[in-house]
Amino acid sequence: MTVVALVFAALAALLHVYILVLESVLWTTPRARNTFGTSEQEAATTRSLAFNQGFYNLFLAVLVLVGIVVVASGGTAVGLTLVVAGTGSMLAAALVLFTSDATKRRAASTQGALPLLALVALGIAALV
Repeated sequence: MTVVALVFAALAALLHVYILVLESVLWTTPRARNTFGTSEQEAATTRSLAFNQGFYNLFLAVLVLVGIVVVASGGTAVGLTLVVAGTGSMLAAALVLFTSDATKRRAASTQGALPLLALVALGIAALV
């Protein structure tokens, strides 16, 4: 079950790298504006905020990916701690988005589903 959890965690990390690209590189493009529901003017005004936010997503992804590498290298306790910290933070951020803006609930669900699955699988692995 731990392997399943790490696969979900890796997918969550990849999703957060994709979010980094959307927020920090492509923010003002039609694709990103459509994804986030912003106008051209809103995207231009919030570009620096989105750039910064994108890097938060990258740092969470790196935390999870480093944890996976540490687990694969035999450092199970440290690696799983990093994975839980990263996916837990991803899930917490999704919950904040979900509860703070009803128009962003679909995005929050997408952002939080993989970390939630990783954490549930890790919980099951710990019980078995």
